[in-house]
Amino acid sequence: MERLLSATSRNRRALLITFGLTLLYSLIEIIGGILTNSLALLADAGHMLADVSGLALALFAAWMSQKPATPAKTYGYYRVEILAALINALGLLLLSFYILYEAYQRFQAPPKVASLPMLVVATLGLFVNLIGIWNLHEGAKESLNVRGAFLEVVSDLLGSMGVVAAGLIMWKTGWYYADPIFSMLIGLFILPRTWKLLTQTINVLLEGTPTHIDISAVEQEMLKVLGVTAVHDLHIWTITSGIEALSAHIVVGETTEPQAASKVIETLAARVKEKFGINHITIQIESPQLGKCNEKGICH
Repeated sequence: MERLLSATSRNRRALLITFGLTLLYSLIEIIGGILTNSLALLADAGHMLADVSGLALALFAAWMSQKPATPAKTYGYYRVEILAALINALGLLLLSFYILYEAYQRFQAPPKVASLPMLVVATLGLFVNLIGIWNLHEGAKESLNVRGAFLEVVSDLLGSMGVVAAGLIMWKTGWYYADPIFSMLIGLFILPRTWKLLTQTINVLLEGTPTHIDISAVEQEMLKVLGVTAVHDLHIWTITSGIEALSAHIVVGETTEPQAASKVIETLAARVKEKFGINHITIQIESPQLGKCNEKGICH
């Protein structure tokens, strides 16, 4: 298999910058929370540290995906990225439920918060998260792993916005119910996006057809190639984000010479790659001249 650069690997630099900024800010937030006795900042710092772990996992997956294939791992370690995305999605789900639980607890007894120092630290976090989102937004479009990291940074941004808004309200009015209200809104915002990420990663692990590819359209496109009379056993799946694979059996016309079969395969592969962006293509030919190929791909 030709060595391809995964979508996560292409965005490794952006992940690394975001990881460094998030780690630095989480440490600042911990110190700020201790010095100001702000429970809200300490809770948000824990949220940030969870995201640091997620970013570290994404970077590890990007590094692993570049390791070469072996006889035991013929696809290499591409799927580590999908496993990392799955772990990130599960972590985000747990985090969302924890935020909602904490919001419920705080409704019972809203804690008093040092609002002004909290505002200063939260505003700094707002800018750090905006940089992270700007770094990752392009990669999130093509990689499930980067999308998981992106959603974590988005949740951080929402957390910072919630802390800033709650801090302003508490500073001006002393109404400490603002803290759990904004926390609940953040948790509810994260849940549906995280669920979507989780279902996408599971679809990849189940080797389902990629959601952006219409398998019937692929079949119709293959049938347009001169000499192809039928397509069956067509399978399309994702190896990792940005790398799709296809395997199929095709039947060629009775007048197709064996020498022309390789040209048919070349044409099919080029067309499928151009139209649908599928990188790894395996096609087996069946014809009266060649006979039927067995399960090992040997034709008689």
